[in-house]
Amino acid sequence: MRPARRTVAAVAALIVVGTLSGCSLDTVIWGPEGAAVIQQTDRVIAAAASGEADVLACPDSVADFGAPSDWQGLGSGEPEPFNPGRWPGREALDLAWTINLETGGSQILSGQSYPVDLLLRDDSAGLCVVEVAWAVIESAG
Repeated sequence: MRPARRTVAAVAALIVVGTLSGCSLDTVIWGPEGAAVIQQTDRVIAAAASGEADVLACPDSVADFGAPSDWQGLGSGEPEPFNPGRWPGREALDLAWTINLETGGSQILSGQSYPVDLLLRDDSAGLCVVEVAWAVIESAG
């Protein structure tokens, strides 16, 4: 069997095992903690698009959620445990996870600022947003 076929077969097997065991695909791929980060990110995106994201922010959050229109068409990306090397100067924020935000093919304009990452803490109430990282898109298309 060629390497590409083995990879496809392995992924298909994981999907079947996950489905039969009642796990979501996100749980199969990212584990239960990563899947929880994706679910919370989906909630944050929906709340931010409605102008209500503040309720999902940590009490000491410095998150700038921008305007509801900034969140239209965004989706959850890939969750990662917090890496202080990638996010210098944020060690004191007690972050647990970061997750990138994906455009899902929505209209991206050059020179516009968009939310690109969520920085999350896991506290007694669950995952909450500490910070939203924004970036200016230099070139779209």
